[in-house]
Amino acid sequence: MNKNGIVRSMGNPLLTVCDVKPSREGFVVKGIFNCGATKYKDEYILLCRVSEAIDPENEDTVEVPIIVEEEEKSIFQSISIRKSEHPEYCFNDSRTITKGEDANNDIVYLTTLSHLRIARSKDGIHFVLDDAPSIMPNADEESWGMEDPRITQIGDVYYINYTAVSPIGAATSLISTRDFVSFERHGIIFLPENKDVTIFPEKIHGKYYCFNRPVPKGIGTPDIWISESEDLLHWGKYRHFYGVTDGWENGRTGGGAPPIKTDKGWIKIYHAADKKNRYCLGAFLLDLDDPKKIIAKSKVPLLEPDMPYEMEGFFDQVVFTCGAIKENDRILIYYGAADACICMAEITLNDLYLHLEV
Repeated sequence: MNKNGIVRSMGNPLLTVCDVKPSREGFVVKGIFNCGATKYKDEYILLCRVSEAIDPENEDTVEVPIIVEEEEKSIFQSISIRKSEHPEYCFNDSRTITKGEDANNDIVYLTTLSHLRIARSKDGIHFVLDDAPSIMPNADEESWGMEDPRITQIGDVYYINYTAVSPIGAATSLISTRDFVSFERHGIIFLPENKDVTIFPEKIHGKYYCFNRPVPKGIGTPDIWISESEDLLHWGKYRHFYGVTDGWENGRTGGGAPPIKTDKGWIKIYHAADKKNRYCLGAFLLDLDDPKKIIAKSKVPLLEPDMPYEMEGFFDQVVFTCGAIKENDRILIYYGAADACICMAEITLNDLYLHLEV
């Protein structure tokens, strides 16, 4: 237990690349992380982001996997990039190829391709991962992959929003299911670049609400915004909710897990990164009738990377959640660690309330 009362599972990491069967021959699994989480019937369901790559023949080559359309079907294709032939590109970030010498510049390619895959458990700790992808990217808005799913249950429908990545941008798309067997696509609900969307699990005063995170290129910083909708597809009345501050939140803030309803208010687990891309988790307590109103929040990180599996991986020093489950007086937070594995930490509501400050 750390000083905030949060306890990491003794089973961490719950899922690693060793548990994942590649989706096709020649692919290498680089990470399983950033999962949506929910309960379905008598099972815990994690909808995991599985990131795959193609190992290059030599150190000078990067093989870029993408999805293209051929004869009205989405198929894999590989693009070979020789570093020595492209001095205009930056290869410093393991996740991307960018223009210029700075890894924060415009992205030319991603080095991995992500799909979504289901893991099931009876106890919330020991998970069995499906051998094959549950949802594969298409060649339209997802030719560079599907990332960071969040699951919101409304009635008997489970809504899955995720980042749809392609050369035209990182958008947010929506899929729904009633059984985690068949899935219905609803298309893009937030234009690029707007992601980290988390949808409230019920209407408030007759409207659906969600948090989202646009990324301005000129004026402004990557902050959390709040929007409302009549139908979950068309969103408007955007309002700025919470922005970057000093210290551990001075780089960006974003979505985290969908809000959880409690007697004292909505609990919102979110993430924040500093300018060195060290990702931590924090929490808000929001007014039940007015989710724009912050009652209390984390002044220091609720969870920060300090375990070996959080410090080193595909992208170091990251704890990043897309899903949390309330069980009686506890909240189970499922999180990706170092963009490589899936972990869980839990905290009682009482300890979480003590952590939050007005």
